Amino acid sequence: MHYLNISFSHKNSPQEIREKLSYPDKEHLNGCLTKLNESPAINESILISTCNRMEIFCSCNDIVAATQHIFEKLTARVGISIEELEGRADIYDDSSAIHHLFMVASSLDSMVVGETQIAGQLKDAFRFSYDNGFCGQKLARAMHNAFKCAAKVRNATEISSKPVSIASVAVAKLKSVLDSVEGKKTLIIGVGEMSQITAKHMISNGADVYIMNRTKEKAFVLAEECGAKVLDFDQLHTVVNEYEIIFTATSSPVPIITDEIIKPCDFDRYWFDLALPRDINYHKGERINLYQVDDLKTIVDENKGLREEEARKAHTIIGRSTVAFFEWLDTLNIEPMIKEIYAKAFEAAKLESERVLNNGYIPKEYEEEVHKMAQQVVKRFLHDMTSKMRSVSEESKSDMITGALQFLINKDKEVEMPDKYKCGHALNVIQGSSK
Repeated sequence: MHYLNISFSHKNSPQEIREKLSYPDKEHLNGCLTKLNESPAINESILISTCNRMEIFCSCNDIVAATQHIFEKLTARVGISIEELEGRADIYDDSSAIHHLFMVASSLDSMVVGETQIAGQLKDAFRFSYDNGFCGQKLARAMHNAFKCAAKVRNATEISSKPVSIASVAVAKLKSVLDSVEGKKTLIIGVGEMSQITAKHMISNGADVYIMNRTKEKAFVLAEECGAKVLDFDQLHTVVNEYEIIFTATSSPVPIITDEIIKPCDFDRYWFDLALPRDINYHKGERINLYQVDDLKTIVDENKGLREEEARKAHTIIGRSTVAFFEWLDTLNIEPMIKEIYAKAFEAAKLESERVLNNGYIPKEYEEEVHKMAQQVVKRFLHDMTSKMRSVSEESKSDMITGALQFLINKDKEVEMPDKYKCGHALNVIQGSSK
């Protein structure tokens, strides 16, 4: 079994490419995962789609075949050649795939290092895949350990001591171009986490905030939570020209603000499109200052400089956690094998004890003692061997040793020993995501 991660992110793909690769709703997500798992090379898969990245994380039995299958499905969907997709993507396998997953979960791979949204987004992606049967214990183990690693990073460093996100960076950018946002009429379209963060920041800075969403009831929930007002989504075509400040962060697959509804105004406007695919698509010079996700990199880069020292500490934790994860996987190989070795040895001891008793070499009245002695001989003989087996599971080449033992114990059948262990990590991750 192998791990494979194919990553398109703000590091290797511009916003236009990430838009095409995004999965805006559960229906599209379900369709993609279904097609991915059709390949005999792929056992389980998870798809992560955010404004800054689209990643496919899977367990597979053939890395080359799985990689080819993924690119074929992606190019069929987005109309970008396999050559271009392969040229852009970062491809990780086995230990590098786990290391990258731990980096993402710990927000070391985020545009805003230390941001807190990615952990929730990863949990949501895992929950969807697990609940719909696209992944099981193989990826559950990896995800569970990714969140353990992220918790270690948070607890051992100051990287998230001042939680930031793209939304908070957007507000910081706005404050850098305006003397003050106090009393400014601000329209926030959408009610997701981006919108929640934006609304709270703007209200805390004295802005007059209005919330708009297709589902008005959800807009009322957010408005009540942060002290804002609500507008009907049907009013968008008129109110879009009344607000100096607009933030959009919806899951709409098409732009909601276009040339058709934009009219000239006698004041400057500051619009922030935090969605992917983009919510705003216009081509007129109507005194509109439009900022999109990739435009916020200047502030992001400044934040990175402040966090470099903490990031170095985090990288050390992630490296050690990656090694520990594979050592732990190897112990999952070892323990079932040790059980099976003992079971086979006890069965052999029992057969020999019964043969000795049936042939009259030892009187029947000593039957219980004979069985106990035979088992004790087996235990004494196997003790040193199994102790070494447990210790070798921590060594770098233990997979070669455990593979040979698997063959010797089960040479007439294919078996993947770790799957004999029931994995409770899926439940842990899912319960954690609902807290």
